Amino acid sequence: MKKIAVFFGTGYEEIEALTVVDICRRCGLEVETVSVMEQQEVTGSHGIPVRMDKMYGEADFSEYDMLVLPGGMPGTKHLEAHGGLMEQVDAFHAAGKYIAAICAAPSIFGHRGILKGRRACCYPGFESHLEGAQVTEGPVEISDHVVTSRGMGTAMDFALAIAGIFCGPEKAREMAGNIVYGKAE
Repeated sequence: MKKIAVFFGTGYEEIEALTVVDICRRCGLEVETVSVMEQQEVTGSHGIPVRMDKMYGEADFSEYDMLVLPGGMPGTKHLEAHGGLMEQVDAFHAAGKYIAAICAAPSIFGHRGILKGRRACCYPGFESHLEGAQVTEGPVEISDHVVTSRGMGTAMDFALAIAGIFCGPEKAREMAGNIVYGKAE
C-alpha cells in the first residue's frame, strides 16, 4: 500500500490539508498527519485544532511515497523553517519521489530550485517565488514527481490528482463521482 505524509505547521490551511487526508484515505491509501511543531495538536489558520498521527521525530521517511505540504499562513513559513523537513523534501526530489504542495507552499519548492523548467501553479501573488517555473493558472500541475496546486478552491482537484497518481485515474474519477464532485476528469 502506498503511504503519504501530510505535514502541519501552526496556521496551515485546514481545507487544503484535510481534503488530501480524507480523499486519499477514502481511496485506500495510508496517510499520516505529521506535526512539525512541538505539539501533537496543530491549529489551522482559522482556529481549527487537529490532533496529528505523529510528531516529526516519529516519522519514518523510508516508508513514504509522497510528502505533501499544505499552504496557509503562517503554516507555510513553519514548514519552510523546519530544517529536517526541508532536507527530506530535497532528498525526495533528488530521488525522483513524489512531493506535492498547494497554495503558498509551492513557493518552498521554488526557493529550493525544484521548479526550474517545470510547469507549476500557486496561490495568486506567490508566482514570483516559483523560481524558474513555467507558471500556469491551472488548478493542478503534475510535472514528473512534483505536484502543485493553487489554493483552497482547488483542494479537491489536488487531492484527486494525488489519489490518481497512486490509485489510477479511473479510481480518482470513481471517487469524484462518489462524492458528487463534477469537475474531476
